[in-house]
Amino acid sequence: MGKFAIKKTNTGYTISLMAGNGQVIGIGGEVFSSLASAKNSIESIKKNAPAANIEDQTVEGYEAVTHPKFEIYKDKAGEFRFRLKARNGESILASEGYTAMAGCKNGIESVIKNAPDADVVEPEE
Repeated sequence: MGKFAIKKTNTGYTISLMAGNGQVIGIGGEVFSSLASAKNSIESIKKNAPAANIEDQTVEGYEAVTHPKFEIYKDKAGEFRFRLKARNGESILASEGYTAMAGCKNGIESVIKNAPDADVVEPEE
C-alpha cells in the first residue's frame, strides 16, 4: 500500500506519494505554508486521482478532456511526465521524468491505485 509523506522544510511543507516499495510516484505541486494545507492537498489528490481522465498532450491535435485529469507531456529534456490537475484546474501532483511513455502511464496507474487509500506520514516536530 502506498503512503503520502509530509516533510517540513525551511519554507513550509512538501508532500510526496510513494508506492508500497518506497519509490516516489509523484510530488505535490507546491510548498505549503501549513501542515493543514498539506493535508488538504493530500485529500484533494485522494479524491481526484480515481476520477481523473487522461489527456495525452504528446499527440498532435490531442483532445482536451475535463478536469480532474492527468496531463501527459514531454519536458525540455524529451522525457515523459504527468501532472494531476484537480477539478478547479490546479496542478496538485507531478511526476518525475520517464524515458518511455509506458513508464509514464504505469506511474499514472500507480497513483490511481495507491493514492485513495494511502496512509499519511506526518513530519516529526
